Amino acid sequence: MGQNAYKKVREIIDTSAGLLTGQALYPFAVDEILCKEVGSGHLPPVLHIWRHQNAFILGIRDRKLPHAERAIDWLESTGSRVGVRNSGGAAVPLDPGVVNLSLILPSPRGKVEIKQDFEIMYQLMRECLKPLVPPIEKGEIQGSFCPGDYDLSIDGRKFCGIAQRRQIRAFVIQAFVLVEGNGRERGKKAKQFYDLASGGDLNLDFPKVEPGKMAALSEWNKDLTVDRFVSRVKEVAGDGQKKERHDYEPAYEEPVREMLTKIQKRYGE
Repeated sequence: MGQNAYKKVREIIDTSAGLLTGQALYPFAVDEILCKEVGSGHLPPVLHIWRHQNAFILGIRDRKLPHAERAIDWLESTGSRVGVRNSGGAAVPLDPGVVNLSLILPSPRGKVEIKQDFEIMYQLMRECLKPLVPPIEKGEIQGSFCPGDYDLSIDGRKFCGIAQRRQIRAFVIQAFVLVEGNGRERGKKAKQFYDLASGGDLNLDFPKVEPGKMAALSEWNKDLTVDRFVSRVKEVAGDGQKKERHDYEPAYEEPVREMLTKIQKRYGE
Protein backbone atom coordinates (compact mmCIF):
# COMPACT_ATOMS: atom_id res chain seq x y z
CA MET A 1 0.00 0.00 0.00
CA GLY A 2 2.95 2.32 0.52
CA GLN A 3 4.23 4.38 3.41
CA ASN A 4 2.23 7.43 2.34
CA ALA A 5 -1.10 5.56 2.36
CA TYR A 6 -2.41 8.15 4.84
CA LYS A 7 -2.82 10.40 1.82
CA LYS A 8 -5.66 8.11 0.69
CA VAL A 9 -7.90 9.30 3.57
CA ARG A 10 -11.16 10.68 2.19
CA GLU A 11 -13.26 10.89 5.34
CA ILE A 12 -12.34 12.31 8.75
CA ILE A 13 -14.39 11.66 11.88
CA ASP A 14 -13.08 14.10 14.45
CA THR A 15 -14.78 14.14 17.87
CA SER A 16 -11.71 15.59 19.63
CA ALA A 17 -13.31 18.98 20.25
CA GLY A 18 -15.43 17.22 22.86
CA LEU A 19 -14.33 14.60 25.36
CA LEU A 20 -15.70 11.08 25.55
CA THR A 21 -16.74 10.26 29.10
CA GLY A 22 -18.47 6.92 28.72
CA GLN A 23 -17.16 3.39 28.36
CA ALA A 24 -13.46 3.35 27.58
CA LEU A 25 -13.81 0.86 24.73
CA TYR A 26 -16.56 2.71 22.85
CA PRO A 27 -14.17 4.31 20.30
CA PHE A 28 -12.49 0.93 19.76
CA ALA A 29 -15.89 -0.54 18.91
CA VAL A 30 -16.40 2.38 16.52
CA ASP A 31 -13.10 1.47 14.84
CA GLU A 32 -14.29 -2.13 14.38
CA ILE A 33 -17.48 -1.01 12.63
CA LEU A 34 -15.67 1.57 10.50
CA CYS A 35 -13.16 -1.10 9.53
CA LYS A 36 -15.99 -3.38 8.36
CA GLU A 37 -17.46 -0.49 6.34
CA VAL A 38 -14.12 0.35 4.72
CA GLY A 39 -13.46 -3.33 3.99
CA SER A 40 -16.84 -3.74 2.30
CA GLY A 41 -16.34 -0.59 0.22
CA HIS A 42 -19.18 1.29 1.90
CA LEU A 43 -16.73 3.87 3.24
CA PRO A 44 -13.50 5.28 1.76
CA PRO A 45 -10.31 5.27 3.88
CA VAL A 46 -11.09 6.98 7.20
CA LEU A 47 -9.18 8.91 9.85
CA HIS A 48 -10.86 8.70 13.29
CA ILE A 49 -9.70 11.26 15.90
CA TRP A 50 -10.89 11.17 19.53
CA ARG A 51 -10.07 11.98 23.15
CA HIS A 52 -11.33 10.66 26.48
CA GLN A 53 -11.77 12.60 29.72
CA ASN A 54 -10.27 9.92 31.96
CA ALA A 55 -9.65 6.33 30.84
CA PHE A 56 -7.10 3.59 31.29
CA ILE A 57 -6.80 1.12 28.42
CA LEU A 58 -5.32 -2.28 29.23
CA GLY A 59 -3.70 -4.80 26.94
CA ILE A 60 -4.78 -8.42 27.06
CA ARG A 61 -1.70 -9.53 29.01
CA ASP A 62 -2.21 -6.75 31.58
CA ARG A 63 -5.61 -8.20 32.43
CA LYS A 64 -3.97 -11.55 33.19
CA LEU A 65 -1.63 -10.24 35.90
CA PRO A 66 -2.37 -11.93 39.26
CA HIS A 67 -3.69 -8.83 41.06
CA ALA A 68 -5.26 -7.11 38.05
CA GLU A 69 -8.67 -6.86 39.74
CA ARG A 70 -7.18 -4.99 42.67
CA ALA A 71 -5.37 -2.61 40.32
CA ILE A 72 -8.55 -2.03 38.28
CA ASP A 73 -10.49 -1.26 41.45
CA TRP A 74 -7.86 1.34 42.31
CA LEU A 75 -8.08 2.91 38.85
CA GLU A 76 -11.86 3.10 39.04
CA SER A 77 -11.62 4.70 42.48
CA THR A 78 -9.65 7.53 40.82
CA GLY A 79 -12.46 8.05 38.28
CA SER A 80 -10.83 6.22 35.37
CA ARG A 81 -12.99 4.24 32.95
CA VAL A 82 -11.13 0.95 32.37
CA GLY A 83 -11.24 -1.34 29.33
CA VAL A 84 -9.22 -4.12 27.68
CA ARG A 85 -8.61 -3.35 24.02
CA ASN A 86 -8.65 -5.87 21.19
CA SER A 87 -5.58 -4.46 19.43
CA GLY A 88 -2.00 -5.09 20.47
CA GLY A 89 -0.06 -3.29 23.14
CA ALA A 90 -0.09 -2.75 26.89
CA ALA A 91 -1.58 -0.27 29.37
CA VAL A 92 -2.12 3.37 28.34
CA PRO A 93 -3.63 6.14 30.48
CA LEU A 94 -5.85 8.59 28.58
CA ASP A 95 -6.82 12.15 29.50
CA PRO A 96 -7.69 15.38 27.63
CA GLY A 97 -4.06 15.95 26.62
CA VAL A 98 -3.85 12.62 24.76
CA VAL A 99 -5.06 12.52 21.16
CA ASN A 100 -5.99 9.13 19.71
CA LEU A 101 -5.74 8.54 15.97
CA SER A 102 -7.05 5.59 13.95
CA LEU A 103 -6.16 5.22 10.28
CA ILE A 104 -8.63 2.78 8.72
CA LEU A 105 -7.54 1.50 5.33
CA PRO A 106 -8.52 -1.32 2.94
CA SER A 107 -6.21 -4.34 2.76
CA PRO A 108 -4.74 -5.25 -0.62
CA ARG A 109 -5.79 -8.81 -1.38
CA GLY A 110 -3.30 -11.48 -0.41
CA LYS A 111 -0.97 -9.06 1.38
CA VAL A 112 -0.23 -8.73 5.09
CA GLU A 113 2.61 -6.29 5.66
CA ILE A 114 2.48 -5.51 9.35
CA LYS A 115 5.72 -3.53 9.59
CA GLN A 116 4.85 -1.47 6.54
CA ASP A 117 1.44 -0.76 8.03
CA PHE A 118 3.04 0.61 11.21
CA GLU A 119 5.31 2.65 8.97
CA ILE A 120 2.28 4.47 7.56
CA MET A 121 1.48 6.01 10.96
CA TYR A 122 5.14 6.83 11.58
CA GLN A 123 5.33 8.69 8.28
CA LEU A 124 2.12 10.58 9.05
CA MET A 125 3.50 11.65 12.44
CA ARG A 126 6.85 12.62 10.96
CA GLU A 127 5.27 14.84 8.33
CA CYS A 128 2.83 16.39 10.81
CA LEU A 129 5.47 17.21 13.41
CA LYS A 130 8.40 18.18 11.19
CA PRO A 131 7.82 21.95 11.56
CA LEU A 132 6.75 21.80 15.21
CA VAL A 133 9.23 19.78 17.30
CA PRO A 134 12.77 18.34 17.06
CA PRO A 135 13.20 15.30 14.77
CA ILE A 136 11.27 12.23 15.90
CA GLU A 137 12.71 8.73 16.11
CA LYS A 138 11.15 5.27 16.00
CA GLY A 139 12.18 2.23 18.01
CA GLU A 140 11.34 0.73 21.38
CA ILE A 141 11.94 2.97 24.39
CA GLN A 142 12.84 0.75 27.32
CA GLY A 143 11.00 1.95 30.42
CA SER A 144 8.08 3.49 28.54
CA PHE A 145 4.50 2.32 28.98
CA CYS A 146 3.05 0.26 26.12
CA PRO A 147 6.53 -0.36 24.65
CA GLY A 148 6.93 -1.56 21.07
CA ASP A 149 9.15 -1.49 17.99
CA TYR A 150 7.29 1.55 16.71
CA ASP A 151 7.49 3.76 19.76
CA LEU A 152 7.90 7.36 18.59
CA SER A 153 10.22 9.51 20.66
CA ILE A 154 12.31 12.65 20.86
CA ASP A 155 15.62 12.68 22.73
CA GLY A 156 14.91 9.21 24.15
CA ARG A 157 11.50 10.09 25.60
CA LYS A 158 8.39 8.51 24.14
CA PHE A 159 5.36 10.57 23.14
CA CYS A 160 3.48 8.11 20.89
CA GLY A 161 2.69 4.41 20.71
CA ILE A 162 1.22 2.54 17.76
CA ALA A 163 -0.96 -0.58 17.66
CA GLN A 164 -2.77 -2.42 14.89
CA ARG A 165 -6.00 -4.34 14.42
CA ARG A 166 -6.67 -6.34 11.24
CA GLN A 167 -9.82 -7.66 9.63
CA ILE A 168 -10.01 -9.67 6.40
CA ARG A 169 -10.52 -6.75 4.03
CA ALA A 170 -9.32 -3.76 6.04
CA PHE A 171 -7.12 -2.79 8.97
CA VAL A 172 -6.79 -0.13 11.65
CA ILE A 173 -3.55 1.54 12.71
CA GLN A 174 -4.10 3.17 16.11
CA ALA A 175 -1.85 5.69 17.80
CA PHE A 176 -2.00 7.48 21.14
CA VAL A 177 -0.17 10.81 21.07
CA LEU A 178 0.77 12.68 24.24
CA VAL A 179 0.27 16.27 23.10
CA GLU A 180 -0.32 18.34 26.24
CA GLY A 181 0.29 17.71 29.93
CA ASN A 182 3.05 15.89 31.75
CA GLY A 183 4.45 12.64 30.40
CA ARG A 184 6.12 11.74 33.68
CA GLU A 185 2.82 11.93 35.61
CA ARG A 186 1.18 9.58 33.11
CA GLY A 187 4.14 7.26 33.50
CA LYS A 188 3.67 7.29 37.27
CA LYS A 189 0.05 6.24 36.88
CA ALA A 190 1.01 3.33 34.60
CA LYS A 191 3.74 2.28 37.04
CA GLN A 192 1.29 2.35 39.95
CA PHE A 193 -1.06 0.10 38.01
CA TYR A 194 1.69 -2.44 37.33
CA ASP A 195 3.00 -2.29 40.92
CA LEU A 196 -0.48 -3.23 42.13
CA ALA A 197 -1.37 -5.70 39.37
CA SER A 198 1.92 -7.61 39.70
CA GLY A 199 2.00 -7.59 43.49
CA GLY A 200 5.58 -6.38 43.18
CA ASP A 201 6.79 -9.58 41.49
CA LEU A 202 9.35 -8.31 38.98
CA ASN A 203 9.73 -11.79 37.48
CA LEU A 204 6.32 -11.48 35.85
CA ASP A 205 6.04 -10.37 32.23
CA PHE A 206 4.90 -6.74 32.21
CA PRO A 207 6.42 -3.39 31.19
CA LYS A 208 8.81 -2.08 33.86
CA VAL A 209 7.78 1.56 33.55
CA GLU A 210 10.22 4.37 34.27
CA PRO A 211 8.07 7.53 34.37
CA GLY A 212 10.88 9.78 33.09
CA LYS A 213 10.88 7.95 29.75
CA MET A 214 7.53 9.52 28.78
CA ALA A 215 6.94 13.10 27.61
CA ALA A 216 4.27 15.19 25.88
CA LEU A 217 4.95 17.13 22.68
CA SER A 218 4.19 20.40 24.48
CA GLU A 219 7.24 19.75 26.65
CA TRP A 220 9.33 20.51 23.54
CA ASN A 221 7.03 23.16 22.12
CA LYS A 222 4.88 25.00 24.67
CA ASP A 223 2.77 26.47 21.85
CA LEU A 224 1.74 23.04 20.58
CA THR A 225 -1.82 22.49 21.78
CA VAL A 226 -4.27 19.67 21.12
CA ASP A 227 -6.19 21.89 18.71
CA ARG A 228 -3.06 22.82 16.78
CA PHE A 229 -1.91 19.21 16.58
CA VAL A 230 -5.30 17.95 15.38
CA SER A 231 -5.45 20.69 12.75
CA ARG A 232 -2.01 19.72 11.52
CA VAL A 233 -2.96 16.03 11.28
CA LYS A 234 -6.07 16.86 9.26
CA GLU A 235 -4.03 19.14 7.02
CA VAL A 236 -1.52 16.40 6.21
CA ALA A 237 -3.83 13.35 5.93
CA GLY A 238 -5.50 12.88 2.58
CA ASP A 239 -5.15 14.62 -0.75
CA GLY A 240 -7.71 16.91 -2.30
CA GLN A 241 -11.22 17.09 -0.89
CA LYS A 242 -12.02 15.30 2.36
CA LYS A 243 -15.39 14.89 3.99
CA GLU A 244 -15.30 15.77 7.68
CA ARG A 245 -17.80 15.19 10.46
CA HIS A 246 -17.64 15.81 14.20
CA ASP A 247 -19.98 13.14 15.55
CA TYR A 248 -20.68 9.47 14.99
CA GLU A 249 -23.13 8.33 12.33
CA PRO A 250 -26.44 7.57 14.11
CA ALA A 251 -26.98 4.50 11.90
CA TYR A 252 -23.88 2.93 13.45
CA GLU A 253 -25.08 3.29 17.04
CA GLU A 254 -26.67 -0.15 17.37
CA PRO A 255 -23.84 -2.04 15.60
CA VAL A 256 -21.28 -0.20 17.73
CA ARG A 257 -23.12 -1.11 20.95
CA GLU A 258 -23.29 -4.74 19.86
CA MET A 259 -19.58 -4.71 19.03
CA LEU A 260 -18.78 -3.09 22.38
CA THR A 261 -20.57 -5.89 24.21
CA LYS A 262 -18.73 -8.49 22.14
CA ILE A 263 -15.30 -6.93 22.89
CA GLN A 264 -16.07 -6.68 26.60
CA LYS A 265 -17.14 -10.32 26.81
CA ARG A 266 -14.23 -11.63 24.78
CA TYR A 267 -11.46 -9.63 26.40
CA GLY A 268 -12.78 -9.61 29.92
CA GLU A 269 -13.40 -5.99 30.85
